[in-house]
Parts: sequence; structure tokens; C-alpha cells
Amino acid sequence: MSKQPWSFLDDYRGSAFEGEWPTLVEMFRITASRFPDSPCFTIYAPDRVSLSFSQALAAIDQVAAFMAANGIAHGDRVAVSGKNSSEWAIAYLAVLFSGGIVVPIDYQLKNDEIANILRAAEAKALFIDEEKYDAFQPDGHKLLARWSLSNKKDGYLYGLKATGTPAIKPPREDETAAILFTSGTTGTPKGVMLTHANFLADCFLAQANLSIYHEDTFYALLPLHHSYCMLAVFIEALSVGAEVVFGQKLVTSAILHDLKAAKVTMFLGVPLLFNKVLTGIMRGVRAKGPFVYGLIRSLMAVSGFIKKVFKANPGKKLFGSVLDKASLRSIRICISGGGPLAPSVFKQYNQLGIDFVQGYGLTETSPILALNPTHAYKETSVGKMLPHVETRIDEPDGEGRGEIVVRGPMVMQGYYQNPEATAEVLDKDGWLHTGDVGYLDQDNYLYLTGRAKNLIVTAGGKNVYPEEIENAFQLRGEVDQIMVRGYRAAKDSQAEDIEALIFPSADFFATQTNGQPADKIEVERQVRAAVDAVNAELLPYQRILKLTVLDEPLEMTTTKKIKRHVL
Repeated sequence: MSKQPWSFLDDYRGSAFEGEWPTLVEMFRITASRFPDSPCFTIYAPDRVSLSFSQALAAIDQVAAFMAANGIAHGDRVAVSGKNSSEWAIAYLAVLFSGGIVVPIDYQLKNDEIANILRAAEAKALFIDEEKYDAFQPDGHKLLARWSLSNKKDGYLYGLKATGTPAIKPPREDETAAILFTSGTTGTPKGVMLTHANFLADCFLAQANLSIYHEDTFYALLPLHHSYCMLAVFIEALSVGAEVVFGQKLVTSAILHDLKAAKVTMFLGVPLLFNKVLTGIMRGVRAKGPFVYGLIRSLMAVSGFIKKVFKANPGKKLFGSVLDKASLRSIRICISGGGPLAPSVFKQYNQLGIDFVQGYGLTETSPILALNPTHAYKETSVGKMLPHVETRIDEPDGEGRGEIVVRGPMVMQGYYQNPEATAEVLDKDGWLHTGDVGYLDQDNYLYLTGRAKNLIVTAGGKNVYPEEIENAFQLRGEVDQIMVRGYRAAKDSQAEDIEALIFPSADFFATQTNGQPADKIEVERQVRAAVDAVNAELLPYQRILKLTVLDEPLEMTTTKKIKRHVL
């Protein structure tokens, strides 16, 4: 029987940690002892600046000692809000090393929203970046201290040094490690309490479906405060001694520079990002003329067949020049999460020779519940359920689709100081009601249909999930954003017809007009044509009957999800 990815922990159990899983503190110390001189945190701004694991550990211990000497006690909440950086990572870990509970906050929130979270979390101190530093003053009552993630402000992280050696009570694996406040796509944010064991169980159990190595380089492009990037990049990399490279901005030129300079092997993103990269690749291929385009597409089909059936991967040799141009040659695995990905996108990346993994999870589950194994992927599935996750489908319909309900070691403790909200989703037996609708196949692969609360019921009594229709537009170049919703065509009817709100792609139309402003009537005509084309592929009851072409983009979260509740 083959060893599990976490089997090496047996060598440290009883000496470096007790219990089933180490804490995040113990895990980092173990990794630093295994790979002291390996690069840990790296940034290109524009030149390479890197900390080894031993250097990072020294900085973490120094900041943790300072915090303990300056009023941060075991179990105190300390917030971290800033851009992705080595300083962010050191602050996050230092809070845990001091015995505290870390509260990562979205840096793109408005100041009053950050202040509301600080109050809700009862944060005792705050690490914050330079742009918002002056907006948050310690009040000497609740918020006792404010420290900087930038060397341009007082109280800079790397300058925090304790006098003496304060006593620190280390955390236990069953204690809260972090409180993650939900993004706001559901309205009022709730604080998800996750333990050290939640994170570590999810981290290592995910490796049953995803092979990662010490030699890998992870790219932290999405905001680290989000559970997806926090676990799938930050914690996963630290668990095996891999390097984390911090992306600075969601700008194509900066991303391509980092991917090439760092020789990134693990690239994690959201569907919107991967759609844009793939659209750019195929636009470049199409520009070479119909013969070359047809040849490339034929070779892609052959490559995909060989990869799927024979488990060989000719794609990187066949399409090396294409991947080089897109700075993707070094990529070993792409992981898409944070929303559904169109199967055609998943398929084309695999055809090009890149192992492409889709996953599923929620903040409340640390977050990963399912991952598509690279050696046995199913293009229409969001992944195979992780080991030790119990899954059931509640109240399935005639097609087996119902609410996804789960139980396992990665499920949250509950919402911070909100027992009513906790009871709504977490029952007394530990089952979490996800609010997502889907079904399982005989191999324990999960298929996602949509969110229960977004359900549209048509006049014919058919259930339509907006996400299924939205996914059909992922590779339509004319469309930058789409949100599908129900509307009542008749005031006296409860039944709904289907409307699409679409914000056109400025980049797409700029290529037609040599950068000049596009004619609004022509834009709308092409968007309507795109809707007609997609409608022709949909089932009759799924078809869009009303189209609204928007002049302004829809509001989005930092992980590029449309905020449905604000419309």
C-alpha cells in the first residue's frame, strides 16, 4: 500500500507535535528544520527579493516575541490587511506564533467596512499596509496597537523587537487559528472560525488528489486573505517547503513577467483569469490564419486524446512555442477555484499539455472539499471528494440533484459570536449545509449545478440555475461579464423568465476598431448575436429571453465573483 502524502509527519509526532495534526506553528517549524536554506517567500518588484525558511522563521519569532511583550495574549485577535507580500505572510504567522488568532481582512474593502470587521472580531491589534495606515488609529481601549506592513510608516514589521524573552503559550490543534470574514457576496459578513486542525487536515488531505513537491514554486496572485489562496497556495506550499512568489497585481504584463522570471510551476487562479489567458492564446493562434488555426486545433484534439487515454502528455512538446509566448512553459499544474469553470476551458488547457485541476469548497470548509486528480480527471466535474469527507445529497430531484451536505475534519467551528447563523448551516451532528446544488457519481466525483438561492423556476415548472447558463459564455470574447437572473414577465405570476445582464468586453471590440471607441449599436448587435448563438445550444427552458447590455461593469469581489446581492 502506497504511503499517504502526510506519512512523513509520523517521524515528528511525539517530538515536534502531539495529536493527529500539527498546528500551523508546529508545521512551519518542521518545514524550516527540513529545508532551512530553501526559498520561502519571494517577490519580484521588479528585482528578486527572497527570504529562506530559516530567515522567515527568525523574523516570525522576532515579531511574535514583540507582540507577546506588548499586550497580545493567548487567544487575542489580531487583524492583518494589506497587499500580498512577505510582510503579510510574516505578520500572519507571527500572530499564530504569539498564541493569537489571526483575522485576515480584504484590503480592497472600504475603510468603514474594515473598521466594522475590526469591531466584530474584537481585534486587539492591526497590521496594515501604507495606503490605509493613517485611517486606523489605536484607541487605547479596544484596538491597542497598529503596526505597518510597509517600511514607509512607523511600526514597520521588521523593526518590531522585544526586550527580553516573553513567555508565550503556544496554540493547540483544536483551537481557533483564524477568523475569516466572508466576502460580502451574501450581504452582511460573517466570521468563519477555523482551527489549526481544520487547516492542516484540509492541506494534507487535498494532497491525496494533488501531488505537490518541495521543488515547486507557487504563485500567490489572488488575495491571501481569501481562504482559497490562503490554503491552496500559502499553507500548501509551506507544508512541503515550496517557494511562494507573491503577485503584485492582476495585470497581464505583470503576471507574465512573474511567471517567466520565477519559473512558476503551480498557478492558482479563478475562472475569469484562466478564460482571459486562454482567449489570448487562441486569438494569437487564430491570427496565423485558418490553416494554422485548424492544424493547431486538430493537434490539440489528438494531444487531449493521448493524455486522457494513454496518460502521456505530448502537449508541452507540440505547443512549446505557444506556451512560451504565454509564459506558461514552466507551469506544471493550474488550479481553478472560486467559481465554476466551463468544461471546454478545462479541456483546452489539458490539450495544450498543462495539467489543469478544478476544485470545490467553501470558506466554511477551510476551504477545499473536492479536487480533480490530474491522472484521473473528469472535465465536467468539480473534483473527487477528499478522503475523510462524508457527503450526502439532500432532497434530490428526479435527476439526483440536491443540496450538497458535508461532514469532515475541515468543517468550521462556527461563525464567531453568531450562534443563530451557525445553527442555520451546521447541525448538531456536524453536517454543514453548503447551499450549493449538485450530485455525486459512482466514483465519488462531485458535479455542481448552482446555488440553491439563485434558482429560477420557469412557467413550465423547470428549475434553472443561472450558473449553468453563465458558464456557456466563458469563452465568448464579446462578453466581459454576465449575470443571469429570473424576472417576472407577468405581475400576477410567480413563474420567472430568464434575463441576462451583460457588460461587453472593451478589449474584444477594441481589436475591431484599432483602439477607437466602438459603435454602441454595433456592440449591442454582436452581443445579441452571441446570446443567440448560446441560446441555440441551451435547452429550450434555459434560453435567455431578455437581454440588458450594460454601460458600466458589475461590482465584483476580490476573487472576481459578481456581487449578485447589490443588484
